[in-house]
Amino acid sequence: MYRKNAWFKYQKDVSPVMDFAEGYKKFISTCKTERLAVKKAVEMLEAKGFKCACKVEKVVPGDKIYFVNKNKNVCAFIIGEKPIEEGMRILGAHIDSPRLDLKEHPVYEKSGFALGDTHYYGGVKKYQWVTIPLALHGVICKKDGTTVEVNIGEDPKDPVVGITDLLIHLSADQMAKTLAKAIEGENLDITLGNMPVEESSKDTVKANVLKLLKEKYGVEEEDFVSAEIEIVPAGEARDYGLDRSMIAGYGHDDRSCAYTSLMALLDSEKQAYTSCCILVDKEEIGSVGATGAQSLFFENTIVKLAAMMGAAHPMFAGRVALENSKMLSSDVSAALDPLYPSVSDPNNSAYFGQGIVFNKYTGSRGKSGSNDSNPEYYAFIRKTMDDANVHWQNAELGKVDQGGGGTIAYILGNYNMNVIDAGIAVLNMHAPMEIVSKVDVYEAYLGYKAFLKA
Repeated sequence: MYRKNAWFKYQKDVSPVMDFAEGYKKFISTCKTERLAVKKAVEMLEAKGFKCACKVEKVVPGDKIYFVNKNKNVCAFIIGEKPIEEGMRILGAHIDSPRLDLKEHPVYEKSGFALGDTHYYGGVKKYQWVTIPLALHGVICKKDGTTVEVNIGEDPKDPVVGITDLLIHLSADQMAKTLAKAIEGENLDITLGNMPVEESSKDTVKANVLKLLKEKYGVEEEDFVSAEIEIVPAGEARDYGLDRSMIAGYGHDDRSCAYTSLMALLDSEKQAYTSCCILVDKEEIGSVGATGAQSLFFENTIVKLAAMMGAAHPMFAGRVALENSKMLSSDVSAALDPLYPSVSDPNNSAYFGQGIVFNKYTGSRGKSGSNDSNPEYYAFIRKTMDDANVHWQNAELGKVDQGGGGTIAYILGNYNMNVIDAGIAVLNMHAPMEIVSKVDVYEAYLGYKAFLKA
């Protein structure tokens, strides 16, 4: 089962890998929230001739169409030659990443500082989020129906925020705690300011921060109740390694797979089967809610599409279409870390530089929460990748009983469709700075393109 390193494939000309990586770095640097990712995806789709479903009544083979759900999901299609009842080729990724969220009543003053109260989102190692530059992204929705977009900390001229930590000189008690307890969730509050506005005011530093926000965005303190402000690492994705073979950045999980899936659709033409790319929210907290994969959005979208394609019974046609579809759950996999090899099974681990990763199952303990793809479908995938000369590898998520995790694969599997996880190996997964290999990103893109044609 020796897998040749994918870089050897590009010994004569590495430019396709490097050029593709530049586009991805721009995407991941600017799309640090679900809303930003959807907004950029729509721009990319329309530039390639895709039309919003809100402006379309009927579709025929070759048409390109997209649906948006609550500014946090986008689902795009290239209509194929075959009736939708014969199934689709679906690429599905999530565009949310672990982060911190401001609470509904976030701004308070303590010991001469204005602070922002937060609640962490998704699985994080809390100690990784202190003493690093952080940025604020999101929206504030006002009672008059207007929405204000917030972006503070990305422009080099912007200030950044952050979370303080104890100096080593006074950390004896903290250092005696476990990593899980050294930084408490309620202490992940960001520093917003230290300058008072006027001596007569109560909470003068907080008042100054609120004054600055009102001047810049026209919002009152009460408006934070209907706001969604995400705190993420500030700064752009960067080349990593002296050979520039890797990318360091925030949100590779799962925007590396979202970008490559979307690009695979954008660079495809009409196929026999309808091609689909869906980007979803809330995977990091269980795929719940109206914008998570467990929502009826995707199912309803397929029914609407069946109606647009002229199906006599759209509901039935949609159900049959889902059952007959094939899907790649485009999600990242844990790369074997040379500094922590003990948690991995070396014969069943993902390695940097060996291409797109297939996970027959994820889950934890006894495959709990796993999709566990059928071997017949896996054989189909293997042939598809080999015929297209795509470098691929297979892996589990660490040793048995070491931990585990899940994806959206099992949710789509509930429709009785064939699904398998397929993505990119990541180091530092869920950390503020994650690492991926450029050649793995490019091979994933090629693999996704090959799948849409299969």
